[in-house]
Amino acid sequence: MSKSTVRQSRILVVDDEPFVCDSIQMLLTFDGHAVKTANNAAKALEIFDPSKFDLLITDYAMPGMQGTELAKAIRQIAPGLPVILVTAYAEMLDSWQADLSEIDCVVSKPFRLEDLRQAVLRAPTRVATD
Repeated sequence: MSKSTVRQSRILVVDDEPFVCDSIQMLLTFDGHAVKTANNAAKALEIFDPSKFDLLITDYAMPGMQGTELAKAIRQIAPGLPVILVTAYAEMLDSWQADLSEIDCVVSKPFRLEDLRQAVLRAPTRVATD
């Protein structure tokens, strides 16, 4: 898929590993997306404004609040906001009985750029509720 076929979005990326945040930001910015990052869920909730983001990409395993809990909190503020969960534990989520009800797509780490592009492209378009 070429760079020009990817829908441009305003994306919040949350991961407790700064290198992961920086890498995702670099890759998605290259595709024309506007990307902000946060290294924990508390910071993400602090900077989140539903009028400024079209998509949330979050890690699952983070100190303080898991990505699924962050997704639930963000969706209380912005119902319908698409959420992509990026995790090294994708195969274990079922056995952990993780609540994925607020997750639109799971991308396994390590991922290829094309896998992330496809997830962003397939993310549902948020319907404005204001």
